[in-house]
Amino acid sequence: MKRSTIVTTIFSVALICVVSCAALKTGSDKQIDHVFAVAGEHALRTAARFTPGEYPTNTVPGGAWETTGIYGWTSGFFPGCLWYLYERSGGEKWKDLAVPWTEGLEDVKNYTKNHDVGFMIYCSYGNGYRLTNNPAYRDVMLTAASSLATRFNENTGCLQSWGASERWTFPVIVDNMMNLELLFWAAKNGGPASLYDIAERHALTTIRTHVREDGSTFHVVDFDPATGIVRGKYTHQGYAKDSCWSRGHAWGIYGFTVAYRETKRPEFLATATKLATYFMAHLPEDGVPYWDFNDPNIPDVPRDSSAAAIAASGLLELSTLVTDTALAEKYHTTAFRILQSLSSPAYLDEDGSSMGLLLHGVSSLPHGRAIDQSLIYGDYYFLEALLRLRAMM
Repeated sequence: MKRSTIVTTIFSVALICVVSCAALKTGSDKQIDHVFAVAGEHALRTAARFTPGEYPTNTVPGGAWETTGIYGWTSGFFPGCLWYLYERSGGEKWKDLAVPWTEGLEDVKNYTKNHDVGFMIYCSYGNGYRLTNNPAYRDVMLTAASSLATRFNENTGCLQSWGASERWTFPVIVDNMMNLELLFWAAKNGGPASLYDIAERHALTTIRTHVREDGSTFHVVDFDPATGIVRGKYTHQGYAKDSCWSRGHAWGIYGFTVAYRETKRPEFLATATKLATYFMAHLPEDGVPYWDFNDPNIPDVPRDSSAAAIAASGLLELSTLVTDTALAEKYHTTAFRILQSLSSPAYLDEDGSSMGLLLHGVSSLPHGRAIDQSLIYGDYYFLEALLRLRAMM
């Protein structure tokens, strides 16, 4: 998308100027190249230390990756990062790395105990199929979509996120909007039409149950699976049940943007813009949100760079879908401001002190998990957002 004026690529958090599109393109190309070069160094260090089956999730104090097995919800992101490195450079070494890290996840296609099969398979096999057209990857994705669909309940109109526990009966988290893309894709690529219907119904239910009037979002909604009645609304990783956890909100912006792209239902676009308005109104100056928008101790609380990266990627796509040019410019400029900050030394690990690319992420503050650390999903959506930005120039 060409623009006559836009934010420059002076990667200082405090300084934002408007310059010509030509100057932006030149500066952005150099900065994106720099970020991908740094990302490549981090990826090679990770691939040298671990093997497929050990998938990065978050760093621990000292900067080393903590890893998960193939059924951990973050397993698809490192292969996805490798595919993005391949997409940016065309270098066969990245493809040669991405293939075994992707194919190490094949057994996930039959997994039905995790609602995040969409993350695990779409980010790995999905990017691999998009870039190689390998028919075996398509088959894995179709099987995985059918596995994910087994978590759908007709009474609730939702895919169940986690298992029942003493706290929940049928919990559905706003994050689950991100897993719908696999279902939409499968319905268009040889899977049954029911997969589209499931994804559409889940998104419609999420509007009704997770989105507040002011445009903020609940993290967790618990349903009675027999009646579909909402039993309660909570948080798990946010500050309080009536607060707005920033990463969950970013998942919502991105997920409803995808839902509109795939269905063209106006209520999905309206919801994506409503959530985006809330998100942008609560950003600090550098565009990187606090871990929860309603933590009463702001500004003396952690930021979450992963929420910033997810939102930036979602806002860039949203800017291409709205018809209001002023609104499109606002989304694009906000996304650029976020990426400007994330590409600065304040957030980008350039000295190798972390195995992750982005610093200052928060996995779950209430549980004391990975606070002020690198998060593999932050890295993934950061690279995705930069690729989207470059494609729009």
